[in-house]
Amino acid sequence: MIDWDDLQSFLAVARHGSLSAAARALGVQQTTMGRRLAGLEAQAGVRLLQKTPRGYTLTAAGEAILGNVERIESETLAIERRVTGRDARLEGVVRVTMVETLAVHVVVPALPALRKRHPGIMLDIAAGTRVMSLTMREADIALRFGRLRQNDLAVRKLAEVAFGLYASAAYLAEHGPPEGAGAGHDLVLNEPDMMELPEMAWFAARLPQGRPALRTNSRAAQLAAVVQGLGIGCLGRYLADQAGLVRLDVADRPPSRELWMAVHNDIRHTPRIRAVTDFLASAVREAAGRLNPGG
Repeated sequence: MIDWDDLQSFLAVARHGSLSAAARALGVQQTTMGRRLAGLEAQAGVRLLQKTPRGYTLTAAGEAILGNVERIESETLAIERRVTGRDARLEGVVRVTMVETLAVHVVVPALPALRKRHPGIMLDIAAGTRVMSLTMREADIALRFGRLRQNDLAVRKLAEVAFGLYASAAYLAEHGPPEGAGAGHDLVLNEPDMMELPEMAWFAARLPQGRPALRTNSRAAQLAAVVQGLGIGCLGRYLADQAGLVRLDVADRPPSRELWMAVHNDIRHTPRIRAVTDFLASAVREAAGRLNPGG
C-alpha cells in the first residue's frame, strides 16, 4: 500500500518545483523529502517527476496521478478538520496567521489574559505577509486586512484600521513638509508587488514626484526607516502614533483598511478554537482606539 507521506511529498515537489522548497512547506528535512520521492517512484515502478535546470516537472505518469493525489489530500484534510471539530478539550495548539505588526502591537500584549484563563492552550503565531490556507490546514485562524471569501470559511469583521503620512521631526526640519506632488522628498515604500494595497496606491498617487528611498515588505522596517529620518512613510496609526513621529496634516487622508478574522467552518465550534477567536476579538476591541483613532 502506498504511504500517504510519500504521496504528500510528491504533491509538494510538484507544486513547489524543488526538494528544498517542498521540504520547507511540509516542515521536514530535504533528505527526507528526497527519500520519500525515491521510495514512491520505486514502488510505482515509474518516474513521476523529472529534474530539469528549472526544477522538477511532472512526467506523463506524474500528470496522470496528480488529480487523484489532490483528491486524496482534500479528503484527508476534510477528515482532519472533522476530527478537530469534535475535539472538546480546552487545550492544545491553535495556529493563527497574521501580519507581524499586528502580532507585536495588538495580540501578544494581550496574551497573558488568554494564558491565565486557558493555560492548556498554546498559541502558534505565524507572522508574515504570506496568506496561509485555512482549507489546507496551514493555519486554524487568520487575521487579515481584507475579507477572505472562500465559501468554507466563517468570517467576521473586527475593526477599521486607519493610516497616516508620517515623518520624523529631524527629516521635516531639513526638508520641510511636502507640497504639491512631493518633489524633492524621499519616500519609504512597499515592494512593487505590494504597492497595489489601498493605502500604498493612495501614497504613490499623493506624492508621485517623491524619490523612493527604501522599498520593503516589512512594516516594522518601514517604521524604523521613518523614525531614522530616511523619508516619509504611509503607516498604520497603531504603529506610528506611539513612535514619536509627526503625522502630516493633509487634506485627503489615506483609505482605512478592514481587519477580518476567518476560521474554517469545520472547526469553528471546537472549544479551543472558539476560545482563541473570542480572545482575538477581545484583543482587537481593546486596541480599537489605537487602530482607528479619531482626529
